[in-house]
Amino acid sequence: MTVAEMLAASGSEKYRDFQSKLVPNIPKETILGVKTPDMRKIAKDIRDTKEAEAFLAELPHKYYEENLVHFFLIAMIRDFSECVKAVETFLPYVNCWPVCDQSSPKVFAKNHQKLLPLIQKWIGSEHVYTVRFGIRMLMNEFLGEDFKPEYLEWVAKVPGEDYYIKMMVAWYFATALAKKYDESVVYIEDHRLEPWTHKKAIQKAIESYRVSDEHKDYLRTLR
Repeated sequence: MTVAEMLAASGSEKYRDFQSKLVPNIPKETILGVKTPDMRKIAKDIRDTKEAEAFLAELPHKYYEENLVHFFLIAMIRDFSECVKAVETFLPYVNCWPVCDQSSPKVFAKNHQKLLPLIQKWIGSEHVYTVRFGIRMLMNEFLGEDFKPEYLEWVAKVPGEDYYIKMMVAWYFATALAKKYDESVVYIEDHRLEPWTHKKAIQKAIESYRVSDEHKDYLRTLR
């Protein structure tokens, strides 16, 4: 069976209808209605096979779920250079936020020095979901020990009015407020983000269990 056939066998019309509401920017007929655990199982089952190798070369894919399986396979690639090559080949075909957001290559965590200039390049892309992916990688990998305050500036300066980029910027700053409060709160105090993103970042921070009540009370005064 092909990946598309395996996905179709696991899909349901009811779940397809639910999914189509979450990703309104792609045609409903390209959604099969497969749940994430089933997609991850398919990726795991074909990992390191000639079938997987052929599937990764079959771009563009027809179905939304094929794109998700594609990124799940990429996330399991153990060699950093090979993984980056696969990521950069695939990113131009990413056309919605769930495909962009559900996969995080494991090998990235052990290669921060090599990863950082790639993230900076992705954030500077003109492709919406490449930018979103770059910001998410910066959020996932560089709000810990390897954090530098200048990374906040990278994200704050991201241009554009695209909803999915602005939402990712807000998510990044809400997470930064949880993990690096002192450095990131000045961006909120000084209204360094555009108005919608500023308010959304505060909202997401207030909704987060990782932000203290004291900090939430202060953030409410900065809306």
